[in-house]
Amino acid sequence: MDSSAGYWFLSSTEWGNVATDVHAGNAGSPSWSEGNLVRPLIHGATYFARLHEELSALHAGDRVWFTDWRGDGDERLTADGPTIGELLARLARAGVEVRGLVWRSHGERVSAPMSNWSNELLSRQINDAGGEVLLDQRVRLFGCHHQKLFVIRNRNDPSRDVAFVGGIDLSHSRRDDADHAGDPQAVDMDPRYGKQPPWHDAALELRGPVVADVLELFAERWNDPHPLDRRTPYRMLLQRLADMPRHPEPLPETAPPPPPAGPHAVQLLRTYGVKHPPFPFAPGGERSIARAYTKAFALARSLIYIEDQYLWSAEVAAGIAAALEQNPGLNVIAVVPRYPDSDGPLGGPPKRLGQLRAIETIRRAAPDRFGVFNLENTSGTPIYIHAKVCIIDDAWFTCGSDNFNRRSWTTDSELTCAVIDTTAGPGASRLLPHSLRLQLWAEHLGLDQSDPRLQDPAAGLKLWDAAADALDQWHESGSRPPRPKGHVRHHSTKPVTRLQRLWADPANRLLVDPDGRPRKIRGTTRF
Repeated sequence: MDSSAGYWFLSSTEWGNVATDVHAGNAGSPSWSEGNLVRPLIHGATYFARLHEELSALHAGDRVWFTDWRGDGDERLTADGPTIGELLARLARAGVEVRGLVWRSHGERVSAPMSNWSNELLSRQINDAGGEVLLDQRVRLFGCHHQKLFVIRNRNDPSRDVAFVGGIDLSHSRRDDADHAGDPQAVDMDPRYGKQPPWHDAALELRGPVVADVLELFAERWNDPHPLDRRTPYRMLLQRLADMPRHPEPLPETAPPPPPAGPHAVQLLRTYGVKHPPFPFAPGGERSIARAYTKAFALARSLIYIEDQYLWSAEVAAGIAAALEQNPGLNVIAVVPRYPDSDGPLGGPPKRLGQLRAIETIRRAAPDRFGVFNLENTSGTPIYIHAKVCIIDDAWFTCGSDNFNRRSWTTDSELTCAVIDTTAGPGASRLLPHSLRLQLWAEHLGLDQSDPRLQDPAAGLKLWDAAADALDQWHESGSRPPRPKGHVRHHSTKPVTRLQRLWADPANRLLVDPDGRPRKIRGTTRF
């Protein structure tokens, strides 16, 4: 154990034990992979620029395999560069093997023109150029495929192979940067986010043997023998109208894993819901994301830092509350959107109700050691938090597609990377998680990364409270210059009335945040 800097840490080996048993009973990825190089990519503009750079360097015979929840073929990867659809289609025509799986949305209906549907349009654009991008509906009822990954393999140089995993879709609104002026190609959201919503997001760039693990995950989904359209007349009609096959073409033989590239250990964590017919690679479903978080929360001693789109559900809140009760030195900081992406009279109350209950549960456990915040840009427009990041004790962190809710932990197809730094030497195991926290906090709090106040995670809550107090008071006093540094505001979820709760509660449990666990463990905190 290392108790330097006044706070307590587990070693990288002990944090690696978080992986133990999280994949119990499931085939698929190993618990963790060593010898990798992990680079956090904060903001969609950063991720898109790296993706553009890697894709543009490919040649005939190289491979590009990806999955996504939503893809807009006309989304530009850089301000003056190609769209994602144009670039992938160009690669397919040049002899690069381009394969993808994107979710067949439940919201799509038999109506004209079908080409207006973003996922289908992206698929057609690439397929017409010789690629194979398919609409995949092999999910649990009312679930979705939410995994977001890219695997790029170079035919002649495996050391250049790279994977990207995170929460950033190939879609509108994601290409924002640290200034948070928003993506010029925006999606419609709650009007309080403006016509060009500011957007905070994150992904990881992975090099080393773990690239083969990400590729194996893609292959498992691709090779699922069940029809892509779930064998319902409605879905079969949509698949036929979209000119999509019911089964993918076989994948080629996989290449050996890339060579070691760095000091980082990565474990691939997944969610697959229990469904019929079952996933052949996860016949009982998989909930390794939930299991890993449950174990990690229990090990936390100084800080749990969360950036999340939702932060709701009793199961998630219970684990965090238990950690606060068991560890008197632990603080929890959560960053969430100020408002749901759609907060209308029907869609808003079920979402807010789940968050209100979760925050109440955690706050009741330790009211003075839990803070929940939202962010705004320098113009005062709220920033939509779409990142899915968790950092614990500056020693273990996650980034991926899952949100802190029951749906992500039990129902939808999700992929998240847990990362530790195995660099040798006193305190070295905290290098990457620590630097990621410094990068995020410096931006949000308006400080330089070298500011000594950022160093101690145990003192972080006071720093966040002070920044939020200053900005809140500035707004209350009439917003006279100068504006305080940073983007941090105290978060308060809009209440849900008693009348709204009558229907919002079942809507939350059945539609917004369903439970995809086996029946015998539903209603418990077991995963």
